[in-house]
Amino acid sequence: MPELPEVETVRRTLNDLIVGKTISSVTATLPRILQKPDDPQVFAAMLEGRTFTSVERRGKFLRLVLDGLVLVSHLRMEGRFGVYRADEPKEIHTHVVFHFTDGTELRYKDVRQFGTMHLFPAGEELRSPPLNKLGLEPLEGGFTPDAFRLALGRRSTKIKPLLLNQEVVVGLGNIYVDEALHMAGVHPERPANKLTKSERDRLHSAIVQTLSAAVEAGGSSIKSYVNGQGEMGMFQHSLKAYGRTGEPCLTCGTPIERTVVGGRGTHTCPDCQKGPRNKSPAQDASRGEAAKRYVRNNAVKRRLDGPSE
Repeated sequence: MPELPEVETVRRTLNDLIVGKTISSVTATLPRILQKPDDPQVFAAMLEGRTFTSVERRGKFLRLVLDGLVLVSHLRMEGRFGVYRADEPKEIHTHVVFHFTDGTELRYKDVRQFGTMHLFPAGEELRSPPLNKLGLEPLEGGFTPDAFRLALGRRSTKIKPLLLNQEVVVGLGNIYVDEALHMAGVHPERPANKLTKSERDRLHSAIVQTLSAAVEAGGSSIKSYVNGQGEMGMFQHSLKAYGRTGEPCLTCGTPIERTVVGGRGTHTCPDCQKGPRNKSPAQDASRGEAAKRYVRNNAVKRRLDGPSE
């Protein structure tokens, strides 16, 4: 957290809040957040008098564009930006403040202190770390089924860890990979080079649909995520796999299972997403009974509710 939908929501919010504002000074109280340049005084001097012209995104990174410079920011686990009046009290863990000439401030708060900021001459940021090796943007026109096939290549890596690799497709994290794989009916442990064309195309479509829906919902507030105006995302109410361990699959009624794939907690429906592991007859019978109960309960609910309008 945050993943592409959350960063895109922050981008849209900040684009409305800070474009056209001019920086009078910068205060940085936690120097390690500043990666380039790593000297707070040099960082501040480079930004003084600059005006924000747009806020863009590359993968999970924000690109805050100024006249002549680009500030690349990664929020990591819990970084967040917010715009405040200069006289409003600062919250604890506010580590970088951009003071504007109009009496407002852009504040960066980071409880975990893992976020980063890099400052580049305009255009250089795309040719330099951390942006220069990023993969396909899944919500742009270049993310076609053919481009996705080429990005996966002939790799035998399990599909979930491969989708989490930002050099393949950007912006996908644990939540949205689980959701896309569930929608596509693909097991997270399937080797990428074993996917059929149909599976690959379904997965491509599921990635686009899942991320698009999440962006429209303002992202997912699983832990502490809020946008630049302090508002929570709402997509967590639409999750069909992630975080639903033991709950019935909304497609077939089989309980969602949690395993670990590539070191990450992973949520799958063992019926909709057929995997390589052999299950015991007892497990199969248990899942079958759960699915039957799900169907029966829904049938009863429909009878009690009456016909839908």
